[in-house]
Amino acid sequence: MNPRKMMELTRMQQEFKKNHPKVFPFLKAASEKAMQEGSIIDISVTTPAGEVLRTNMKVRTEDLELLKEWKNMREK
Repeated sequence: MNPRKMMELTRMQQEFKKNHPKVFPFLKAASEKAMQEGSIIDISVTTPAGEVLRTNMKVRTEDLELLKEWKNMREK
């Protein structure tokens, strides 16, 4: 990846963390404590107009393998 682009992405991530301080601790806790086969991930988004979009998924073994690979890539 382009070093300049990586620096920009790092800056954007830091800004995101500053603006939304609860998101990364939540994701860390969820991945350490609740992310296991059979867990249900439920996501909803409410638009400014009040429309709610919602979905969920049951975590499968294959999903955990993908998450593990993503985590390994981030650590390199």
